[in-house]
Formats: sequence, structure tokens, C-alpha cells
Amino acid sequence: MNVAVLGLWHLGSVTAACLAAAGHRVVGVDFDVETIARLQSGRAPVLEPGLDDLIAAGLASGRLTFAASPDAVSGCDVIWVAYDTPVDDEDQADVPFVLDAVTRVLPHAMPGALVLVSSQMPVGSIAVLEQRAAASYADRRLGFGYSPENLRLGKALSVFQHPDRVVVGVRREADRATVTTLLAPITDRIEWMSVESAEMTKHALNAFLATCVSFANEIAALCEVTGADAKDVERGLKTESRIGPGAYLGPGAAFAGGTLARDLMFLSSLADQHGRPARLLTAARASNDAHKQWAAARLALEFGSVRGRRVAVWGLTYKPGTDTLRRSSAIELCRRLHGEGATVVAHDPAVPALPDDLRGWLTLASSPLEAVRGADALVVSTPWPDYRTVSAADVTAALKVPCVLDASRYLASTLGAAKGLRYITVGQGAR
Repeated sequence: MNVAVLGLWHLGSVTAACLAAAGHRVVGVDFDVETIARLQSGRAPVLEPGLDDLIAAGLASGRLTFAASPDAVSGCDVIWVAYDTPVDDEDQADVPFVLDAVTRVLPHAMPGALVLVSSQMPVGSIAVLEQRAAASYADRRLGFGYSPENLRLGKALSVFQHPDRVVVGVRREADRATVTTLLAPITDRIEWMSVESAEMTKHALNAFLATCVSFANEIAALCEVTGADAKDVERGLKTESRIGPGAYLGPGAAFAGGTLARDLMFLSSLADQHGRPARLLTAARASNDAHKQWAAARLALEFGSVRGRRVAVWGLTYKPGTDTLRRSSAIELCRRLHGEGATVVAHDPAVPALPDDLRGWLTLASSPLEAVRGADALVVSTPWPDYRTVSAADVTAALKVPCVLDASRYLASTLGAAKGLRYITVGQGAR
């Protein structure tokens, strides 16, 4: 099939490369010429393991091309909208940005084409696009559908190419056939539903995961003060047949980034508009915001104040497998510690240099051990595999004060088992 992928940051570049690898002829479209130039040279705009190689393979095969012009979508059976919807620091999404970008390509769409949206947008957004198309481009007889993205930074290629299932909402039977053909090289496990149900499924999934994270961390907070171990409680829950081993119930860090919080905001706003208060969802976001302060609060409990203290932070990116710093909880922690008078030294294997807004007050170490040398405490923030190879003895020797905070117990088998280290985690008393 001939496919245009509109929007080429993380979601779009993964979608375009994977569809080309599946055998489709794909043109990636983005109006940012710098992004297009980078992709044409075989480099993804954001770090994702294996993505550069997949893009290069697509370019070499001739099945993958990139363009910055809206007319590049002409002749395509499907226009797959894959913008990473921009979100501000208050988790408010810039939905008009995506709607306007889609509207910009509609006059160039092939008659009868399907516009399939995966961008994270509030329920009702597809109806808005349909209204715009009906008002200005009715002669093109365009179809519209929604298929919520389910990618995870650091694992996106595997998730796209080997999905549990794909949720799709379309209106026309012809569009159902188009999507079946489009996804045939990838999966036949498609959950068909109405467009609005597909939009709501994305909201509900992320809101459910967010609520689970908040629930697990509230239970963990009670475990810390009662002598219980939250990991034992997690095991007790996951072995219950009504819950199951895949439940999102691990105690640890708060959820970060914009994905989960964005859908909480979508649903909360929707509830307000219709006069149906979403108290549980509002509480989940407030609970998570409070839990973001766990590391800073525990350091204050240990030292009384971090003023004049040197704190090492391992990991700065939003999650391992990516170089994304925006909305990273590690960055939020570093800013808070600096604001409270601490000297903060960080290391991250995916960050060779600090952006301008972090320079001058945050020091970037060239190695994990350099970061902890002379530090009063180490905070394990982003769980990079590199940190599991660092000797506990070396860490103990390098620290000025043998104190380690590891919210998710990522290094429990190394630092957590070391004698002489005070190892503090979410949901367990300090060792």
C-alpha cells in the first residue's frame, strides 16, 4: 500500500520505519525541514534502540522517503497521523496543533483515502476532522478512523511490530478492509469498535495505568511506616487470579512524561464539561504529584536539610532507551535539590552534554563513579542497565556518606545487597 505518515517525532518516525519494513511504500511528512533533513540522512529525531538502522534500511530499499510538503500525501491510500501531541508543564495538550496539521494536508488527499489518527487527542477529535472535511473537501469522500498508539519509549519497535492487539475505530466497511490490509504484515489481532470507543479506550487505558501506579505507591507509603514490604504486597496482589501477574502495581517512582497525565487531563476536562465529576482520576493525578517528592522528602528526612550537601543522581532521561529529557522526573528532582541549596552531580549514558537550561547549576559527570565521588547521597533515578555493572564496593568507597535512594529497587541485587550502604526504597524501611 501507499502510506503517508504525518508527524515525524517519536511516534511518527517509528510508525514510518516499521510500515516500510513491513513492505509498504511510505512517505513520512513533517513540516519541520530540520526534522526531514535529519531523517533523510538516516537519523531519527529521538533516541530509540534500533530505529536509526530501520530508517536507513527503509531508505536503502526505496520504500521509505521523507518530505516537508503537504502535497506529499497525494496518491496515498492511507494518511496515518502520528504526531506526538505537544503538552505543556500542566499536562494540557496542544490539540489544535495536530488538528490544523491534518487539515493542512486534506486538500491533497487522494479521493476515498483513509485518514487514520494515532495521535493522543481527546475523544471527539475525529468528529471535528470529519466536520472540517465535510465543510471544505466533501468531494474527496475521505474516511476517518482512530487507532490509539501504544508505544513505549525504549521498546517502541518491538511493541509496534509485535503488538498484543491493535485497537481500531472506523466508520466505513471499506476502511475496515483498508486497515486489515495495512496491518496484515504485522498482526491480525485487531479489536474493532466505533471511532469514539477507540478514542475513549486510549483515555481509559492510560487513566487505569496511572491510577494503578498511584494506588501502588500509596500502599507503599504505608508499608514504609508499618514494617511491611511493598514488594511482598505486590507479589500477594499479582498472584490473585482477579488481578494477575501483569498488573501495573509495582511500587517505585511516580509516573512521569506527558502520556499518562495527558489522558487524565483529557478525561477530567471531559467530566467537567458534562458535569460528571471524575473524583478518582483527579485524585490519581494529585497522588502522583505528591509522590514525585519522595526522593527529596527522604533526603530531607536523612539529613534534615540538603543545603550544602552534594547529591549524585544516576539517570536524567525520562526513561531508559531514550535521550528525552522533557518532563523527566529526574530533572524535576535535580531542580528541586538545587533550589534547596544542594550541589547536584548527574550521570546519564544517553546525555553527552547538558542543554542550555541545565548548564551552570547542574554538573554532568563522565561516569557513574565520577558522579558519586564525594557525594553525601546517591539517587538512582533512570534505570539504565549500565548502572547494574557498577561495583557496589566501588560505590561505597566513592560516597562520602553511604546513602543510596533507589525508588524502584532497580539495583537491589547490587547496591541493595552491599554491606555498609544505607539502601532506601519506596515501600520498605531503610536497610
